[in-house]
Amino acid sequence: MPSGKEIRNKIRSVENTRKITKAMEMVAASKMRKAQDRMRAARPYGEKIRRVAANLSHALTDYRHPFLSEREVRRVGLIVITSDKGLCGGLNSNVLRQVLARMKEWDASGVKLSVTCIGNKGFGFMQRTGVNIVSHAEGLGDAPRMEKLIGPIKVLMDAFIAGELDAVYIANTRFVNTMKQDPAIEQLLPLSGDEVGAGHSKWDYLYEPDAKTVIDTLLVRYVEALIYQAVAENMASEQSARMVAMKSASDNAKNVIGELKLVYNKARQAAITKELSEIVGGAAAV
Repeated sequence: MPSGKEIRNKIRSVENTRKITKAMEMVAASKMRKAQDRMRAARPYGEKIRRVAANLSHALTDYRHPFLSEREVRRVGLIVITSDKGLCGGLNSNVLRQVLARMKEWDASGVKLSVTCIGNKGFGFMQRTGVNIVSHAEGLGDAPRMEKLIGPIKVLMDAFIAGELDAVYIANTRFVNTMKQDPAIEQLLPLSGDEVGAGHSKWDYLYEPDAKTVIDTLLVRYVEALIYQAVAENMASEQSARMVAMKSASDNAKNVIGELKLVYNKARQAAITKELSEIVGGAAAV
């Protein structure tokens, strides 16, 4: 049995760890509320531009944007969105597990892959797998900033327009509630009206000044809005997962402290009993 001093040192160490995890839990809870508000504020715009873009996929205009053209898939671009920091449970590992499974499917089909990483964890994972990373963004902070996202995303968008890619997918974690976050991989390009909920009726908008100018601008904004929404969802999921993970760590530390105190009390009681026995034995000998 360890000595009382060793047990006290362990108790003190676990108590210090619990203070840290408790503080991180409170910080994550504060950031989580802000991230959820930011995510919910972006949803109406994202849903509206998604609906308009979906209707454009069935429009009768003579101009056909490259984002709307279906191709035989031989080269794929993948946008992987993860967090910059850890200590958020299985948030990153869950989405990266799905990404790895999809990568194996593409590899088995002979599909070439190019990857854009948003977040340090995904970037490190993709470097270890040895895939072709064409761009990445790190250090986004607590709020998504479009100026930091446009550059890396534009690399894949330009490659798709130039015909160097046949499809672009996005992998991120969707926020459901504080206790549940779902990893997902969805097709970003080419835009399919069926996938985003467009009807099958053929109709069109009135364009001013012309269809090409409006559609080019709108579809670029559509992709940017989708990326921004995905990053906002991932950040809200990150803070929620971190809060839950830190709460679990704090609870576990509390249980460990209780068990260590019990062991300490037993050791202390055994030491006292031993001393009393020695005193009684010495007195009897005299």
